[in-house]
Amino acid sequence: MLLMIAQMSAITAAHIFLTLLLWKYFKDRKISRLAKVIIGLIYGGCSILSTHYGVQYEHMILNVRDLAPLSAGLFFDPASGIIAGLIGGIERYIAGTYFGIGSYTRVACSLSTCLSGFVAALLNLYIFKGKKPSAIYAFFMGAVMEVFHMYVVFITHRADMSMAFYVVRVCSVPMIIFCGLGLALSSIAIRICAGEWRNPFRKMTDEEIKVSQKFSFWLFVVTVAVLMMTFLFSFGVQTQSAVQSARIDLVTSCHDIRDTYNSLRAEQDDIGALNFHIGDGGSFNVIQESGAIVAGTHQGEMLGKEQVEFLKSQIGTDYFVANLISEEQSMCYVEKLDDMELLLVQLPMSEVYEARDAGAYETVFADIMMFTAIYVLISMLVQGIVVNNLEMVNDSLNKITNGNLDETVSVYSSSEFASLSDDINQTVDVLKGYIDAAEKRIAQELEFARTIQDSALPKNFKFARDDFEIFATMDPAKEVGGDFYDFFFVSPDKLAMVIADVSGKGIPASLFMMQAKTAIRTLAEGGGQPGEVLYKANNELCEGNGADMFVTVWLGIINLVTGAMKCANAGHEYPVIRRANGQYELFKDKHSPAVATMEDMKFKEYDLQLNKGDSLFVYTDGIPEAINTAVEQYGVDRMLASLNVHADDDLQTMLPAVRQDLRDFVGEADQFDDVTMLGFKYK
Repeated sequence: MLLMIAQMSAITAAHIFLTLLLWKYFKDRKISRLAKVIIGLIYGGCSILSTHYGVQYEHMILNVRDLAPLSAGLFFDPASGIIAGLIGGIERYIAGTYFGIGSYTRVACSLSTCLSGFVAALLNLYIFKGKKPSAIYAFFMGAVMEVFHMYVVFITHRADMSMAFYVVRVCSVPMIIFCGLGLALSSIAIRICAGEWRNPFRKMTDEEIKVSQKFSFWLFVVTVAVLMMTFLFSFGVQTQSAVQSARIDLVTSCHDIRDTYNSLRAEQDDIGALNFHIGDGGSFNVIQESGAIVAGTHQGEMLGKEQVEFLKSQIGTDYFVANLISEEQSMCYVEKLDDMELLLVQLPMSEVYEARDAGAYETVFADIMMFTAIYVLISMLVQGIVVNNLEMVNDSLNKITNGNLDETVSVYSSSEFASLSDDINQTVDVLKGYIDAAEKRIAQELEFARTIQDSALPKNFKFARDDFEIFATMDPAKEVGGDFYDFFFVSPDKLAMVIADVSGKGIPASLFMMQAKTAIRTLAEGGGQPGEVLYKANNELCEGNGADMFVTVWLGIINLVTGAMKCANAGHEYPVIRRANGQYELFKDKHSPAVATMEDMKFKEYDLQLNKGDSLFVYTDGIPEAINTAVEQYGVDRMLASLNVHADDDLQTMLPAVRQDLRDFVGEADQFDDVTMLGFKYK
């Protein structure tokens, strides 16, 4: 047996190696018609080799012929499987009919091999749909095809069930196991090479398990349990029937022998002439009290005294099981012929249970094929009626949850799915109504917020004095923004100017912006210098800043009499200065970190002297960082160029002109940041 296992393992390993080589060659190539034929011819050749170079075991030849068309059809292409199956099956029939190779099973073997190719093709097309089967499914299909192979042996040899049973008993287990293992290990090897291997023993969560998998599992468990109970009941009944039938045969034979014995004794003939057949391998013996066998199958042999006493003790029993005289365990029946002689009839237990065992094999094979047919049919029905429709519903739901509320669920294959589709569509319609109402309410509230925010920014650019000119604009990226500008007098001759940019967008940024604006203005109006104002504002904004927001700020306080300015830059953009009749140029001032990043932070101050005719321009990063549809930034250079084009215009003309130039550059691209700028001219 060990030699058989080693030889079958080597042949199976060769099949697996060939499958892996072919898969690696074709994995990145489209399988053309010629390639399909070539693959079919290769595996057809493997089937032929299996026919002629099988493994000798107990006067039978074992092989894995069906493994080739199954591999071709499941792992490559349906056409390849059919070609391989036809080549292997037809050649097997020719070899059995005309060359005497396995002629007894030529019909069963050739039919099984041909059918293997067609089964693999159908599984590839309709069950696995071009995907590679898992190791469990692969093993199952390989084993089932060999079960069909063995079942056909029974079907085609009804007139010689003893020989058919011997063939099946010797060949079935190794051929079923190795064909199944060959497909399973091929699947594992391919999945490992493709990086698709998953540990089958890892426990999956309920969320990971598909409905079809749960259904298949419980269908398998329940069906196997029912078939097992049915088989065990049938096996028990067949066992009792076999025992009862054998006992009746023994008693009948015993009575016939006794009648002949009595007749010979009455005529004083030699009882050694007794000649009876007990089944195919049974025996009868007339045994004297001394232990001598005077007639029967083992005439001339002797039994021991203990054996004779044992036989005497069994007189009157229905039957007993022992291995008297012969080495094989046998069913025995004993009767007393006269005071000196006993009659023992025996039937080997293997013969007693031969019909039962043959029937058990046939029943198991039939049950497995019936189970396979039911399992595949129900799985296909569940897939087509339930799972596919659920997937269609889920696809529509995924589109809906991703924001496509115009998607409708249209699965009306049954009343349940029709009701589900209608309920989902109705729910989406109601949801759309709520969303529309909410959007209108939010839009109204945002409009209020925008109005409030806009009103918080100074809009009066006219003053009852002619020593300066000032103008500012802010265009939020959303309804409300995080940028702000401000200007106010801290004394009759000192004007504070602020421009700032809060991190983030929308409502949170606008709320933080209002808080920052109020803090800076209040502290500046208290008479502090820019560095001191930012220091105190920083500590105030850090307190309770759970959202970790921050604000970049440029703050300048100018003495309108002298033109001297005290400034501080907390992480903001560099200001732009134009000297009288000159060009706008970037002024790279001293920077400090942004406000609200860390408590007790010191902010650097610097002095700036403005003279008659000088101008100052400050802005937020929404201008230089704006991008167009080609993902190009507007940049500081374009901003300076635009400023210089309109340098001699008044501020109320220049700032809108810069904003228009920015719009022309951006084009159809979305505005992703607030755009704020403030201009000041010292007269």
